[in-house]
Amino acid sequence: MTQPDLSQSRYRGAWLATEAQRLLDFHAGSLAPEGGFAVLDRQGRPLPASPRALHETCRMVHSYAIAAPLGHLMTSQVVDHGLTYLLESHFDAQNGGFIWSLDANGPLDTQKQAYGHAFVLLAASSAGRLGHPKAAVLRDHALAALEDHFRDDTGLVADTFAADWSAALPYRGMNANMHLTEALLAAYATWGQQAVLDWALHIATFFIDRQARAANWVVPEHFHTDWTVDRSFDGDAMFRPSGTTPGHAIEWARLLVELHSAHPTPPEWLIPAAQALFERAMREAWLATGGLAYTLDWDGSVSRDWRFWWPCAEAIGAAYRLGQVTGKAQFFEAYERVWAFADTTLIDHENGGWFHEVDAAGVPKETVFAGKPDIYHALQACLIPLEAELIPQIT
Repeated sequence: MTQPDLSQSRYRGAWLATEAQRLLDFHAGSLAPEGGFAVLDRQGRPLPASPRALHETCRMVHSYAIAAPLGHLMTSQVVDHGLTYLLESHFDAQNGGFIWSLDANGPLDTQKQAYGHAFVLLAASSAGRLGHPKAAVLRDHALAALEDHFRDDTGLVADTFAADWSAALPYRGMNANMHLTEALLAAYATWGQQAVLDWALHIATFFIDRQARAANWVVPEHFHTDWTVDRSFDGDAMFRPSGTTPGHAIEWARLLVELHSAHPTPPEWLIPAAQALFERAMREAWLATGGLAYTLDWDGSVSRDWRFWWPCAEAIGAAYRLGQVTGKAQFFEAYERVWAFADTTLIDHENGGWFHEVDAAGVPKETVFAGKPDIYHALQACLIPLEAELIPQIT
């Protein structure tokens, strides 16, 4: 890959490193002495009775692990604290796999979700890059659940089971498979197992080269049990909204470039598909007042103009990756445009962290997410453009 010319950009080098440090400072306050990580309010104070959701615990481990070259003082403590909580509290020693959520009094939701297990594998892989002694154990538990229970005969993963692996929900979803692709790429980078890279390519081929290509570069989100598209599905707003989610198309664009980079003989369709996904999503979802619409109808019209932080963070990473591999100015321009919106509207320059949602006027609001529970998307937006400087420092 070539290195995009960011010499004229404000959003490079020291600026990115400083914002990453501010995120690490802010979210370190979520470490809970009784275990896991609390959800933080806008000022960075733990919300009372915060549940410990599996993906949030994993994202903290992953984030501090990949940011280790920045030398934050809490890195080792957060990674070790999170891994311990995953293995001692989230892990189901009786049935295998990891339960979805707990609080200080014990389990809240004991279901097994493929989405959460993808993040367990991601956390294990990132901790493994640091040589953490618990990383391989966590990896083995995650892969055992994913391979033995979630993966079906198509090579894709079903979404949700009861604690004892019975009573599988009939829903099939793209999102869990997308994040599993991310985790498999991370596992390959850490341990070099060809089987996990092959699995990542298999998933990407189904959802992008087959499904998204057939839909003119819109990514179908929801499926029936036979993996036919369910266009009428309308689930919960946070994880399974109706219609299409352009932020996911953008996220896939980044993952396709990373898959192309990782694979020894990458298929020719990966980079053109990444460009097509990114271009259509940005064209249809970028709003006149800035930010990306959360969901679109199948005709490309905006169905929910909610402005969340994470699609913008993903657009930054995807634009940078596409700029690396193509050298095209349009991706550098998108990188600048989205960073400028994030800088002026999403980053909380007073208290730290990023606002998770803003209205059309750029005023912070809370409809789906309370407080600032997540570091993962925003931190990766900072670290991906710093990658060439950071990765050589990881041993």
